[in-house]
Amino acid sequence: MNRHELMSYFRIPTLLLFAALLLTGCDSFSAGADNSRTSETSRQPAERGEHNGHDEAGHASDEHDGVEKGELGSDHAEGESGHDGHGEENPDSVKLSAEQFQQLDIAIGQAESGTASASIQAPATLHFDADRVARVGPRLQAKVVKVTADLGEAVSRGETLAVLDSVALGKEKAAYLTAAARFNTRQAAYARDRKLAADQIVSDSDLAESRAAYEQAKAERRAKRAELKLYGLDNAAVDAIRSGGDEPLSRLELVAPRDGVIAKRDLVAGQTLGANETPIHVVDNTRMWLMIDAAEQALPYLKKGQKVSFTVRPLPDESFIGVIDWISPQLDEQARTVRVRAVVENPDGLLRAGMFADADIDAGASSGKRSRIALVPVDAVQQIGEREGVFLPAGPEGAYTFQPVSTGAENQGQVEIREGIRAGDTLVVRGAFDLKAALTAGGRSAAHGH
Repeated sequence: MNRHELMSYFRIPTLLLFAALLLTGCDSFSAGADNSRTSETSRQPAERGEHNGHDEAGHASDEHDGVEKGELGSDHAEGESGHDGHGEENPDSVKLSAEQFQQLDIAIGQAESGTASASIQAPATLHFDADRVARVGPRLQAKVVKVTADLGEAVSRGETLAVLDSVALGKEKAAYLTAAARFNTRQAAYARDRKLAADQIVSDSDLAESRAAYEQAKAERRAKRAELKLYGLDNAAVDAIRSGGDEPLSRLELVAPRDGVIAKRDLVAGQTLGANETPIHVVDNTRMWLMIDAAEQALPYLKKGQKVSFTVRPLPDESFIGVIDWISPQLDEQARTVRVRAVVENPDGLLRAGMFADADIDAGASSGKRSRIALVPVDAVQQIGEREGVFLPAGPEGAYTFQPVSTGAENQGQVEIREGIRAGDTLVVRGAFDLKAALTAGGRSAAHGH
């Protein structure tokens, strides 16, 4: 065999061996690529984009991009389903689980129609009607001789309450008697001169002079009489003044200026009283004043003529009625209250000055259009952050929505809702605080179980 034939003999097996190795390498590469694709596909499913007309390198790159897009798409799909499958949630909604719903005490009701200020409660105190109180005193210095009326006694107008002795009054009475005597003298002289003048016995100038003296004496007597009345003597007492009588001119009687009862008696026999003292008070207590301290928020609802019902602590089972006749134009700067006065009839005398009372003012008549405002229990309104609101049922049992509202006046456990809901709307009237806690816990709804 020549060399050429020998080379041909060994070339054929070599080519076959190379071909076999090449085929084996291709199968391994193909298997590796398939395994790689299978591994990535099993780790995260992805939607492949179609990239027709690209070479192998481009196709491999597309496959890698498709895996990343598949992973993002999967995350996005999970985000669209919301937290634990709830979808895009309303941040003001809360969903209770069946177990939570059974454990919480939640009640549903309707918003009432009215105004929180239809009835205004306020503390009050009873006082005597100042227009029916008479303060009695000597109006000049005097000494008490005896007291004829005691505390709590009913007295009539003109009845003597106490007897006093006053030197100053004696002097005034003496001066009055002097003026009265002069008047009587001048009056008689003037009457005589008029007769004489008619007979032309007295000249006109003498008559004029007599008349002037009479008018002067008349004026002096009138002035002294008026002065005695200023000291508490009435016309009958002044007319009764006589010189040389059994009763000394210094004697002074304090008398009741009106019908009533003795509410104060601050004097005893032998006591000296000053001109400015009023030791006896006579009060007509058949009518009283109820002085009410109402909160300033009640001002828009207060009007004259409104009825006031009230109870007093000593008589809790008795109810009394009064009518507002005055509202103070000024607030108490410290307590932020307004003084309101009601007139109360007290024919039986059951009410006494100084009694504390609980007043209930009927402001319904002054509410006007506000009578249709929604009213809800105070506990139904909860504050979350800067917002006030109530919870409304939202679909299936255990689902609720926080509804922001604008509140108004509050009274007797109820609050006005000016905006947000209307009278008759359904809401959570009990258990709103628990729903607030569920809604605000971790910034997630109660359905998350956090």
